[in-house]
Amino acid sequence: MDRKIFLKIALLMCTVSLPAFAQTNFPDKPIKTISAYAAGGGPDVQLRQVSPYLGEALKQTIIVENKVGAGGVLATQFVAQSAPDGYTLLLGSNIQLVQKIMKPDLSINPLVDFAPVSNMYSSPTVMIVANDSPYKKVEDVINAAKANPGAMNYSSGGIGTSAHIAGATFVSLNNLKVAHIPLKGSVEIAASLIRGDTQFAFPIAGTGVPLVKGGKFRALAVTSKNRLAQFPDVPTLNEIMKNELTVQESWFGIWAPIKTPQDRINILFQGITKALSNPALKTAYEDAGNIITPSQSPQAFAAYMNSENKKWAEIIRLTGISGE
Repeated sequence: MDRKIFLKIALLMCTVSLPAFAQTNFPDKPIKTISAYAAGGGPDVQLRQVSPYLGEALKQTIIVENKVGAGGVLATQFVAQSAPDGYTLLLGSNIQLVQKIMKPDLSINPLVDFAPVSNMYSSPTVMIVANDSPYKKVEDVINAAKANPGAMNYSSGGIGTSAHIAGATFVSLNNLKVAHIPLKGSVEIAASLIRGDTQFAFPIAGTGVPLVKGGKFRALAVTSKNRLAQFPDVPTLNEIMKNELTVQESWFGIWAPIKTPQDRINILFQGITKALSNPALKTAYEDAGNIITPSQSPQAFAAYMNSENKKWAEIIRLTGISGE
């Protein structure tokens, strides 16, 4: 073969192969993380807090996008149907598991349609009332609800959310006749209590702790196993009701669409692990009543999700919550 022709062919082959090689340099463009929670709500705030640290670890921009609706189903479906390339992720939680438990006919199954990357943090819920409420302790709410059946309401950010499940557990175990008022998002809980549309609520700590610290709301109990460091004088609900079903801590982690290459999952996992080790982020999370809980590996997170699915299925069955 003529030497000049050979060199031209060799140069052409190198040119063609360059883009394919560049594709493996993950991540080489911004990563989008989808939040199923309203902007300003606890999970959304925590996601935005970790994003700069994750971006620094991955040397890439992390974009947070809110897709609120259907109790998290809208965001879950969007990410599940996205390209499995590691550039579109979901802030996944036990809430998505609960949605599937309540609605088995949902086309998306978190245990099948996602590749777990890593858990990030857990958060109990906080039972709160407005600061001008006559209820000073949990027993006051129980007594008032029993004295006036059907006269009280509790709010949540939607059916199947942590606030809904905690409230339903409380109502069910105490045999109360109290109505659940599902709102469009957790950020609406505060206004509902202030207006008097609802009398109590169980927002997750990431939302509830800042509300109480703001001075307009009072914490009556927490659903964590132990008291929160932020509220050492506030009892756990289990201390009062003596029932382990009241111990409810939601968790939040990162999921990628199934079939995302394992090498990219591993890179994302390493980035999350590094981001969560930052002392400033740890302090910010803990100040809001959250506990950082990074997974040991993507496989460990997958195993944890499977065990959690069984636990929440039991809670849903016992409380009788329906997705209808």
